Amino acid sequence: MQPYVYAYRGPEIENRHRVSLAVVNREGKLLAAGGDPRLLAHMRSSAKPFQAQALFQTGAMRRFGFGSEELALAISSHDGTPRHTEIAARMLERIGLDPSYLACGVHAPFSRAARRELQDHQQKPTVLHNNCSGKHSGMLAAAVALGADPHGYELPQHPVQQLIFQTVRELSGVSEIPYGVDGCSVPTFVLPLDRAAWMFTQLAEPALAPQPYREGLEAAYSAMRQHPDLIAGPESIDTVLMQLVPGLAAKRGADGYYGMALRETRWGPIGITLKVEDGSVMAREPAVVQLLELLGVLDPSTPLEWRRPVIKNVKGLEVGYYQARLELVWS
Repeated sequence: MQPYVYAYRGPEIENRHRVSLAVVNREGKLLAAGGDPRLLAHMRSSAKPFQAQALFQTGAMRRFGFGSEELALAISSHDGTPRHTEIAARMLERIGLDPSYLACGVHAPFSRAARRELQDHQQKPTVLHNNCSGKHSGMLAAAVALGADPHGYELPQHPVQQLIFQTVRELSGVSEIPYGVDGCSVPTFVLPLDRAAWMFTQLAEPALAPQPYREGLEAAYSAMRQHPDLIAGPESIDTVLMQLVPGLAAKRGADGYYGMALRETRWGPIGITLKVEDGSVMAREPAVVQLLELLGVLDPSTPLEWRRPVIKNVKGLEVGYYQARLELVWS
């Protein structure tokens, strides 16, 4: 059965959002699937735990005295709260660069409270409010640690990006990786869902990874678990799910992508990737919640706004809702 998330307007279905997903066990084999588990999909920001491995491969973590907070921010798609921007600024200060080096661009904070605070003080957002400012600060740190020119660090041919490509090749087992340009201007990797899920399995159990990546993956997993508020924010699904589900490291990506590492399940550590094929973020959230329920790690009675997100019109009237209908095929 093809998994879908249905958008209802009134009693009738208005839109059907097709979902594909892969659940991979510690043997690297498909444990469960929905739709096409070999679907080629851009990982977008779900790749950040693996992009952050450049901090370990270059020695930047130790050289600049970064701890779990800085690592969590390098992995984050943060909401642009004052705490997020302060840590990003601190990272740049430690590596001796200023925000003008960041190539991610400027957008308003995801956090409604942070947006209001800027408006109340008649301030405009800065590059530090970009949800990827932590990732980019980490990439700049890796560039400086390598002795490479920090300018152009976002380009595919730069030594930092080449190092990250090598990391993704070795963790995914895919030798030739297509890529595009992400919203923040760095490369975004295109992988089959099951190969990307295998990367998340290794995040859940770093002992499965090649030796050079074990320390960094364990640190990344621990940072996500210790600082779920830094990975996203109090209004975001990543943070809330990690606070609710034991052993979960969750990482959203743009355009309907989601990646998860689960350390504590009846099958042992597992990795998960999910893609809403038309890119709907509103459809992604109920799919993620229902998938965790089907895996038995999230109580269906737990109140969550993302289980059945409402659709409102311009007057604020509730006119519909999203409902996930997933059915897993077990291997």
